[in-house]
Amino acid sequence: MSGEIIYRRILLKLSGEALAGEQGYGIDPSRAEEIADRVQEVRQEGVSVAIVIGAGNLWRGKIGLDRGMDRATADYMGMLATVMNALALMDAMERRGMVTRVQSAVEMHAVAEPYIRRRAIRHLEKGRVVILGGGTGNPYFSTDTAAALRAMEIGADVLIKATKVDGVYDSDPIKNPSAVRFEHLTYMETINRRLEVMDSTAISLCMDNHLPILVLNLWQEDVLRKAIHGEAIGTLVTD
Repeated sequence: MSGEIIYRRILLKLSGEALAGEQGYGIDPSRAEEIADRVQEVRQEGVSVAIVIGAGNLWRGKIGLDRGMDRATADYMGMLATVMNALALMDAMERRGMVTRVQSAVEMHAVAEPYIRRRAIRHLEKGRVVILGGGTGNPYFSTDTAAALRAMEIGADVLIKATKVDGVYDSDPIKNPSAVRFEHLTYMETINRRLEVMDSTAISLCMDNHLPILVLNLWQEDVLRKAIHGEAIGTLVTD
C-alpha cells in the first residue's frame, strides 16, 4: 500500500466481544488469531501498537449490579477478566512471531508485568506489542477511559476504537437500514448527541488533550493498514 504513514504509534481499543465466537461469550482462539493477523500487518510497516481490551465476553458488571453486587467488586472482577483476554491475545501474537508484553494495572506478577509508563514506552520503542490489561486499576472507570488514558501516556498519535460496524451512525444501523454514517465528528458533537462512540469521560479526556479517535470495523480487510495511511474510513472524532 502506497502513501505516507500518518499514525506512527496507535492505541487499539478492543471490546472483549472481539474475542468471542459466534456464541457471543468466552474466548475463541481463532478470533484472537484474526486480530493478531491485523496487528501484524501494521507492525510490518513499522507502526508501534499498544492494545487495551475490555472484558464483556467474560464478565459484565451490570449483571452483578442488577443482583445487588457492590460496584467496586463488579469492576475489579472485570479488570481481572481483561487480563485473561490480554493473555489470549499475547499467545496468538507470539505464535505469529510478534514479541509482546502484557502489562496490568492490577499487579499479578506471575502472568503480567505491572503497568509502568516508561517501561511500556520502552517496549514500543523496541518494536514489541504492548497489551494493557486491568483497566485503569481503579473501579468506576471503563476500559474506554483506560484506553484514552494509556493513549495519552504512551504518546499515541490516535486512539482506534475497533468495533463491528464501520463507524458512528446517527442511529443503530442494524435496526435502522436508513441510518447515516458520520465521516467526521467533533468531540462536543459526540458528547451532546450522546453517540455511542466511547463513554463521556474517555471522550472528554481525548478532547482535553487533542487526541483523535478513529472508529472503524476491525473485521474489514486491510482496515488498520488503511487507517495508518490516513485513508477515509470509519468515523474520525477530532477538534
